[in-house]
Amino acid sequence: MVTLFYIFESNYLFMDFLKFLFSKHFIKQLLKALTFMIVFLFGLYIYLNLSTNHNRYIKVPDLVGVSFDQAVKILNDNTLSFVVIDSALYNPNFPKFSIVDQIPSSNTEVKKNRKIYLTLNPSNYGKVSIPNIIQITQRSANSALLSSGLEVGEITYENNIGKDMVLQIFFNGNEINIGDMVPKKSKIDLILGNGLIDEKLENGSK
Repeated sequence: MVTLFYIFESNYLFMDFLKFLFSKHFIKQLLKALTFMIVFLFGLYIYLNLSTNHNRYIKVPDLVGVSFDQAVKILNDNTLSFVVIDSALYNPNFPKFSIVDQIPSSNTEVKKNRKIYLTLNPSNYGKVSIPNIIQITQRSANSALLSSGLEVGEITYENNIGKDMVLQIFFNGNEINIGDMVPKKSKIDLILGNGLIDEKLENGSK
């Protein structure tokens, strides 16, 4: 009898539970919960799209060779930010203060506000020291200048018994000394001896 009572009681509770599931009150509360969940998920989806630019990419423009001011305008127009990396090496193939390199490269797909790293061309070469080339042969002087990042400019001769020996050095028409600083790639003019004795010196010795 006890067992039958428990079975009857269980069936009664199960029927009550079914009635509750199909009651208007439960269905109404369930619809409210589902509506709230749908609205919440939809709002979350919109928020993520707006905050992370989901599936929205921008192609990085080609900025190499472009002036810095123009590059900034292009990046702003494309909703991209930038970081400037100073370059220690002057590149004569690019205008001063123009972009010589960029990371990421052009046509790379990035998201909005991505930082583009820009390398600028300096206004000129860095400076180097004039090597000790006085009283050495032109050949040795040429090697010393080239190894220092300098170039050989105009060669002139004057009477001096030291043939092809460097007597004086000039930069932009001005005489310079060993150790002076000049821009790299500068042309250094040389005055060499021609191997002849100066007539004034020769006459004075007689």
